[in-house]
Amino acid sequence: MTYVVAEACIKCKYTDCVDVCPVDCFREGPNFLVIDPDECIDCTLCVAECPVEAIYAEDDLPAELVHFTALNAELAKLWQPIVEKKDAPADADHWKDVKEKLNLLER
Repeated sequence: MTYVVAEACIKCKYTDCVDVCPVDCFREGPNFLVIDPDECIDCTLCVAECPVEAIYAEDDLPAELVHFTALNAELAKLWQPIVEKKDAPADADHWKDVKEKLNLLER
């Protein structure tokens, strides 16, 4: 089982999770983070660090977010690793409670 970054991260992109990852499995896109399923060791450390609760165990994803498993795997192959916490986008707090943001994902 791997962990998956879901929709709540889009346009928020808080990177608190990156700081605690012991294997550097996060990948960074323009306005979203993903977890490389081939690198994730299921340690769970990132889950508690995410201020928008965007990280789920693959088996615990709500039905409407299951497609994020494939999306994380796809984008992890394209995006570069992120290994240090960065400042969140200036408008991250505005986006943290917005639902249905998949159409805003920048690849």
